[in-house]
Amino acid sequence: MPKHGKKFRDAAARVPEGSALGPGEAVSLVKDLSFARFDETVELAVRLGVDPRHADQIVRGAVVLPHGTGKTARVLVIAQGEKAREAEEAGADFVGTEYVQKIKDGWLDFDVAVATPDMMGQVGQLGRILGPRGLMPTPKAGTVTMDVSKAVREIKAGKIEFRVDRTGNVHGPIGKISFEPAKLEENLNAFMDTVIRAKPAAAKGQYVRSVTLSSTMGPGVQVDANLYRRG
Repeated sequence: MPKHGKKFRDAAARVPEGSALGPGEAVSLVKDLSFARFDETVELAVRLGVDPRHADQIVRGAVVLPHGTGKTARVLVIAQGEKAREAEEAGADFVGTEYVQKIKDGWLDFDVAVATPDMMGQVGQLGRILGPRGLMPTPKAGTVTMDVSKAVREIKAGKIEFRVDRTGNVHGPIGKISFEPAKLEENLNAFMDTVIRAKPAAAKGQYVRSVTLSSTMGPGVQVDANLYRRG
């Protein structure tokens, strides 16, 4: 495991030990602790009380962040005819059925894929390529839809997908270090509200175990998880 540099250690030393902060305080501290020379992404990590080995405890969904992520996603739409034209008009970066073969040939220069339901027979063949990368279109995330223009606009506006990993954690970006604190806090709360609403009926006990914020290069800052424990 690589050793952290002096700047990281100095920043980590300024994180209050054993205490969890309110969302506003946590956001301000993460901004204050950032030291990289680029506009770091602010990442959220939520540890959930679910067992992802069970299909009925999988947590997944999508959220449109009120202030976007600070990055404009490259959107691929696999559709034909009128739906392809709608996708182009909505601002999709890549549109067409020929991209199925391109992906099979190794092309992956996009961030989000959208497909119309009638194309899923072909898109389904890409599961082994797109699935492990989190790029497979799904109805639950709103990326298998006939309303391709709405899907493209939402993604461009800052819609992100999330899915619990095998260790029970959900990760996602909530903006950039350059964002105003209030905007990061609103994005954080929107993400958490969506994760809470996605709680599986089969999940028992405490659902939100811990909430951590960090910048790309910075140390983790604990957010008070009690604020997100409802019911």
